[in-house]
Amino acid sequence: MDCVTKEFVDAAEEPEVRGFLHEPERPNGDAVALTHGAGSNCQAKLLVEMADALAALGFTVLRFDLPFRQSRAYGPPRPGSAERDRDGVRRAIAVMRKKVKGRVFVGGHSYGGRQATMLVAEEPQVADGLLLLSYPLHPPKKPEQLRTSHFPKMKKPALFVHGTADPFGTIAEMEAALKLLPAAHELLEVEGAGHDLLGKKAAGELPARIAKEFLVFSNKL
Repeated sequence: MDCVTKEFVDAAEEPEVRGFLHEPERPNGDAVALTHGAGSNCQAKLLVEMADALAALGFTVLRFDLPFRQSRAYGPPRPGSAERDRDGVRRAIAVMRKKVKGRVFVGGHSYGGRQATMLVAEEPQVADGLLLLSYPLHPPKKPEQLRTSHFPKMKKPALFVHGTADPFGTIAEMEAALKLLPAAHELLEVEGAGHDLLGKKAAGELPARIAKEFLVFSNKL
């Protein structure tokens, strides 16, 4: 299934939503809003390939830049910017609500996915589910600093995709953390992958695999 990809900006409210919209040839009625990690932007290879793969299965996909990245082209988020970044996630979801009649899922890679989980924990009604790529469970080599305090409040289903060589959390650590979630969830392991997921030999097949798993997961809901 083909899709049309076009640059997208919605500046009707603050923070504005800026990114790229992937419109499938035969939409399935659902949408996914995806965003990036702390050191990247919506042009990241993982996001581009994931958006294409999801659109190929009928999802309308928006890959968008978080407010911190709109403010400056390089560097990680500054302390205190996370709340505004969650506002950006909320706005992106609202934009997609106007574009599809079905469900709107949200998520992203690393930091972006974490902000999506925190937003959904605070406002369960904001999205219908989550797609989380390399959730940053803890800083590398600091397993005691878990980023799971909000997990018990996450009342929406979530698919986690995690590499077996990710320094931000082992598979065993992820499995233990996901027991805190009250809603339906699944963990898709990617053998040999690190935090970027695509740094492996079979990377070319991975986005399609994730998209298919997400379609199956969403159809169960």
